[in-house]
Parts: sequence; C-alpha cells; structure tokens
Amino acid sequence: MRWWDIEPVLELEHELFPEDAWSAGMFWSELAHARGPGATRRYVVAEDESGRLVGYAGLAAAGDLGDVQTIAAARDQWGTGLGARLLTDLLRAAGDFECAEVLLEVRVDNTRAQKLYARFGFEPIGFRRGYYQPGNVDALVMRRISDPEHSVQADGPVQGETTHG
Repeated sequence: MRWWDIEPVLELEHELFPEDAWSAGMFWSELAHARGPGATRRYVVAEDESGRLVGYAGLAAAGDLGDVQTIAAARDQWGTGLGARLLTDLLRAAGDFECAEVLLEVRVDNTRAQKLYARFGFEPIGFRRGYYQPGNVDALVMRRISDPEHSVQADGPVQGETTHG
C-alpha cells in the first residue's frame, strides 16, 4: 500500500466498516512505519484486472509479536480466496519480521472471518468487551504461534488480481 491507495482504501473501509472505519490519518500513520530499514509495518492492497482496489491488509510488528491491524475484501470478492491470500502475505511478513506469534481481533459476530483465521492456525484466547465502537461490539482475540516447520499456503489466484505493498 502506498499513499495513493489511501483514498480507494477509505472508500472500501467505509463500505465494509461503516461504524468504526479508520480515518485517512490512521492509514497515513501506519504507512509512515512501512518503509525503510526500521520498518515495523506491512500494508498491501489487491486490485482486480481492471485496476479496481478490491482488498487490503496490514500487519504491525513489535519485537517478536505481530498484530494483524486490518484485513478487508470487497463483498464481490468474498468466497474467492482473496482474504486467504491477503492473510498469507501478512503471515509471510510476520515471518520476515521474526514474529514468534501473531495476534488479531475479530468481531464476535463475524464468523466468516473467524473461520478463515482458524484455517490458518489462529486460536481464540480471549475477548475484548466493547472493543468495536461506537457499536459496542465485543472482539474475539485470536493468536497464531509461528511454526517454522509449516509454510503458509494460500488458495489459487483470482483471474487478473495483483497484490502490491
């Protein structure tokens, strides 16, 4: 993800997360830590064959801990494997950052996303009550412990889709 991706990311962000969408400033702040020798973030976007932004994802790393900051796929991409490919990219980045474990929060009512994370070895470890505001929706906290014996695999590519950081 680069600065010129922020506007289309925000459009998708507001469509998918109308109550608790990130602001442009939040994305700018994250991207400020995504480049250079001291980078601690990895943000990527996915585009379809027409160049339309159809997904994005971000990871923050601190020491040996990674945290999935965001992951989103346009509704017309649900069921195509895009979410799995975005998550695969983040987990590879976590490996590059030498993270021993990766955490994430997911809405308790988002079972589709929870199933995706479970497929990648994330396990529930707790709840954050009222985490998603202003809707006061609880978050399920999930953790994946790195296993160097098993590589991360994604589903096959979507026709014409590109992903770039």
